[in-house]
Amino acid sequence: MGKLLFKTFIKDYTNVEDPKVREEYGKLAGIVGIITNALLSVLKICIGIFTGSIAIIADGINNLMDISTSTITLIGFKLSAMPEDKEHPYGHARLEYLTGLLISALIIVVGVQLFISSSKKVLAPDPLQFSLITIVILLAAIAVKIWQSLFYFKAGKAIHSLALLASGTDSKIDVLATSCVLLSLLIGKLTGLMLDGIVGCLVSLFIIWTGIQLVRETSSPLLGEHPDPELVDQIAQKAQSFEGVLGLHDLVVHNYGPRKIFASLHIEVDADADLMESHDLIDDIERTLSQSLNIHLVVHMDPIRVNDPLIDELHQTILGLIKLLPGVSGMHDLRIVPGYTHTNVIFDLVLLPECRLKEHEIKEFIQKGIQEVNPTYFLSITFDKSYTLHTVSPTTESR
Repeated sequence: MGKLLFKTFIKDYTNVEDPKVREEYGKLAGIVGIITNALLSVLKICIGIFTGSIAIIADGINNLMDISTSTITLIGFKLSAMPEDKEHPYGHARLEYLTGLLISALIIVVGVQLFISSSKKVLAPDPLQFSLITIVILLAAIAVKIWQSLFYFKAGKAIHSLALLASGTDSKIDVLATSCVLLSLLIGKLTGLMLDGIVGCLVSLFIIWTGIQLVRETSSPLLGEHPDPELVDQIAQKAQSFEGVLGLHDLVVHNYGPRKIFASLHIEVDADADLMESHDLIDDIERTLSQSLNIHLVVHMDPIRVNDPLIDELHQTILGLIKLLPGVSGMHDLRIVPGYTHTNVIFDLVLLPECRLKEHEIKEFIQKGIQEVNPTYFLSITFDKSYTLHTVSPTTESR
């Protein structure tokens, strides 16, 4: 059913990389949510008033709130698709993350309100009016919410949207809430136990907990996450496939929203090669990777000396030393500046987030190691942070 809706209302629905197609997915999801939640809300509130069930009324109000989240989703996708402007040169795609965060916050608000109402019902329980039509409507509501959850998840996974995945989780919560309400009615009918308020409290606590988890998930991209490891591997492998590339390092990936990725990379080339040829190589890498991976890539050219016995020996010595330092993943840009009384050894060192060693401790350890080779060596280290989940190959071999 979900695929049929995508195919019917979204032109070129399989081209999910197209920002316009993403927007259409979001608009369709918002409209479907508004229609289905409005229908369920009216039915549940009417049945809740008829039976006197606070749990059913609260469940209906929850669906009423779902209309708001669907509207937010609709507006969020529309706004996130706006083009770049003077104040926002990277576009507005991150508004989709804010949409997911707002939906998550509303879920928590609904949970708190439901808990307050249910607590009052626990203290002053009222007998419920039981009817077969109530059971039928609640079963139908569960079926609709199951379909709605699957629809949101399918759309969210298709376009990698945290906002739609949050809506899918919200619908899944509604399935649980309505199921618990139905169960409490059946138990009350069979045993006479008035569990309406207690069930409402349990459901509300679960809703609050889920909302908190969703806040954490939807806010994480706004804070800045590690880039997708698969994307990191693709960038590294494609860059190294070009003839003339000796190594790469300092890969940084910035996410300004779904399918809005900017990256920068340092490529090592032979210092003795023709400058214009090396420049053409860098341009080819930028253009090819940007088009094939749908990213905005900027490449910096690093010329390095090859087949220099002194640098080769020193390079191997330093590699051997940093292998003994946990959390130090590699080095690059090694060069030597000789002087009359000492020789400066200059390079960059890459530290992983889990590195617990102090920078001065690392420097002292390596300084001691290379001075055993040559007492005139003095270090000048630039400490880099690794902004990917793993170091792109071959940084541990780079100079």
